[in-house]
Amino acid sequence: MLFAAGFTVFLYFNPDAYQDAAQLNIDASEISFQETQTKADSILARDVLEHLAVKDKNTSEKYYRKLFYNNWSTAADGCNMREAILKRDLHDLVLTGCKVQSGVLDDPYTGQRINFVRGQDTSAAVQIDHVVALSNAWATGAYAFDADKRLALSQDPLNLIAVEGQANQDKLDQDAADWLPPNQAFRCQYVARQVSVKYKYELWVTPAEKAAMLQVLVACPDETTQGIVAQ
Repeated sequence: MLFAAGFTVFLYFNPDAYQDAAQLNIDASEISFQETQTKADSILARDVLEHLAVKDKNTSEKYYRKLFYNNWSTAADGCNMREAILKRDLHDLVLTGCKVQSGVLDDPYTGQRINFVRGQDTSAAVQIDHVVALSNAWATGAYAFDADKRLALSQDPLNLIAVEGQANQDKLDQDAADWLPPNQAFRCQYVARQVSVKYKYELWVTPAEKAAMLQVLVACPDETTQGIVAQ
């Protein structure tokens, strides 16, 4: 209750800090992150990582998830981004309108195959993860973003992935220094995707985070970033 009251007071005195995704009319119909045209000198994850600033987290600014978004943005077809990501990442789908009623996820984080069934007691088996956790993004530069840019980061398909629910809970807001997917075969792609997001949104990495990323990428020097094209 104290948290809710405090946040309400914060928004009262800072009304521009919060915007509902629906109010911004974000066009989220294109969920293929390969269409993103962020440019870099190289598309190799190791090279792009070297372009990221390296410094400690800024913990002086209080993080609130609602400073990024309150509801999923609405795609041009009327479906929200959560459903769009489920449709992108699952197969053998059964749909009712926008809603994914069931499907199969080959979970990249654990390597498990999960049969997803929508329901009060079953939907949490598959969750949508922010590859770069929003609280991590906040502490590595997003605290200085305007509301539009924070919303864009939270709803960007490049930064969203359907994963096994428990793995998502285990990760929480940790960066690569403290958490990597249990499925080692996915770690190169995972780190490359984090690098891609951080480069696109001009976020920085901590010294420990960069070291952990490099340790992963040394095993896959040809791993490319995602959503980045060479200049």
